Amino acid sequence: MTFKIDQAIDLLERTPEVLKAMLSGLSNDWTRANEGGDSWSPFDVVGHLVHGERTDWIPRTYIIMNDSDQKTFHPYDRFAQFEESKGKSLEDLLEEFESLRRSNLEQLNGFGLTESDLQRVGIHPSLGPVTLLNLLSAWVVHDQGHIAQISRVLAKQYKDEVGPWTKYMTILKYSPKE
Repeated sequence: MTFKIDQAIDLLERTPEVLKAMLSGLSNDWTRANEGGDSWSPFDVVGHLVHGERTDWIPRTYIIMNDSDQKTFHPYDRFAQFEESKGKSLEDLLEEFESLRRSNLEQLNGFGLTESDLQRVGIHPSLGPVTLLNLLSAWVVHDQGHIAQISRVLAKQYKDEVGPWTKYMTILKYSPKE
């Protein structure tokens, strides 16, 4: 499939609803559990998505789209959610994510992006030159990866309980490499 902005938005606008359907109203036993070690819980993932909405996708789009010679992105703190989510409930984070995503997609639509805009370049601090097409595609894939991650974390809470079916449950065989 070739990238199309309207198709990207189709997925991006659904992520808050998907997460609410998956997580809203669940106990902390579900939402604060992880896969062991330094892996992330669903709560951590939603906090990470909130932080990204504030500091990553649209701010970097503005950097790419501006006429300044300064095109280098600010480094993204992939672990900021651990501090920023303190004192918040999962419901707070889900609502904040939904609000920020709605606002960000309004801003994205406001750019009126053209095919040539998608080829504009910004500088990622570790990846080097990236196009707006790369950034927006990564946004979509990033969402889908974290939805899969949350599903995997939830599934793994019953890893031992499924008994012999474990060999058929491919979701239980993945090991996180945060």
